[in-house]
Amino acid sequence: MVTVEQAEQIINSQNRDYGNELVSFANSLGRVLAEDLLADRDFPPCNRSTMDGIGISYSALIGGHKTFTIIATIAAGNQPVEITHPNECVEIMTGAPLPDSVDAVIRYEDVEIEAGVAIVLVENVKQGQNIHSKGKDKRSGDIVANAGQVITPSLIGIAASVGKTNLLVKKHPRVVVLSTGDELVGVEETPTLYQIRRSNSHTVKAVLEQFKIEVDLLHINDNQSFIKEQIDTCLTNYDVLILSGGVSMGKFDFVPNALAEAGVQCMFHKVQQRPGKPFWFGTHKDGQIVFAFPGNPVSTFLCLHRYFLPWLQIVRDNKKVPLVRAILDKEVTFNPNMQYFMQVKVGVNEEGQLVATPLEGNGSGDFANLLESNAFMELPKEKTVFCKGEVYRIWPFKLII
Repeated sequence: MVTVEQAEQIINSQNRDYGNELVSFANSLGRVLAEDLLADRDFPPCNRSTMDGIGISYSALIGGHKTFTIIATIAAGNQPVEITHPNECVEIMTGAPLPDSVDAVIRYEDVEIEAGVAIVLVENVKQGQNIHSKGKDKRSGDIVANAGQVITPSLIGIAASVGKTNLLVKKHPRVVVLSTGDELVGVEETPTLYQIRRSNSHTVKAVLEQFKIEVDLLHINDNQSFIKEQIDTCLTNYDVLILSGGVSMGKFDFVPNALAEAGVQCMFHKVQQRPGKPFWFGTHKDGQIVFAFPGNPVSTFLCLHRYFLPWLQIVRDNKKVPLVRAILDKEVTFNPNMQYFMQVKVGVNEEGQLVATPLEGNGSGDFANLLESNAFMELPKEKTVFCKGEVYRIWPFKLII
């Protein structure tokens, strides 16, 4: 049996590079960018107005001109119109290109316009005011977005602005989720009193789809030769196998032996934690990785968030999951010498601190209790009494605020 820290270290050491692929920028949300994005021209591409008003030559104002004849109105997207005489100006809208002869924009609020003539009403006009200068944001060829970051809506907007219709992104591993157990039936079936519907595999699939990972599902009954046969097939077709069930010490827990027969090396079996103690992890000589979680719903859910998703983040963008802590707001006692992952509901107090309220459950089979909680609080095995006001790490699985 390994500790939580040892299990984490072993898993995170199994980094993999699954390559890159091109996807449409419109379908890239949530993927990880695998290339730097470069500006294809200056941003902005020309001098432009940041206000609605009039554009003048600053030297004319310095020369004593306060009254200007309007010769044109320039809107965003229009061709600029040059002024050729000191007493001329142009009306110009926000975002419109400035002619080279204009180097100051005065707001409508600071002028009076009547019969095609604009009178400047203020004294504190500065050269270059209300102008967004060409190339001020980025020069052509500058990096506008670095590789290695998750693609967000704002990054999609940047890609669109530089004309990148296709983006190079990190490839995801090919993942299959295998449920095991004769007691499990399909969601659409009516179970007997001694059966339950398969839910763990659908939960895992839903979690991974949030990361834009396509997941295949497979169910295996409790037959060691059949389990081994299916694992052999999956090792040929997938990079990652996630199993739920069949890893404990019962007579029908065939998964560890079947994995060994399929050539998967056990890196550890059993972790000093609750829930999820029977967790099995291994690797194949050809690079495939196997996460074999206990079949109880909360155990599967906890192991997925505590181990698989942090590993996935390292694979995706070479970053560790950020450390988040919360204040325990009620005393808790836990006697077994194990790391305890307690379901909590985390909120924010008036001081802006994260506060975790323990939620009573009915063990690792009480999946419904996860609807009320939004995180697991990790309580160290070295203690048995955890006092109100103490601070511990949390593993959120829903939005906290």
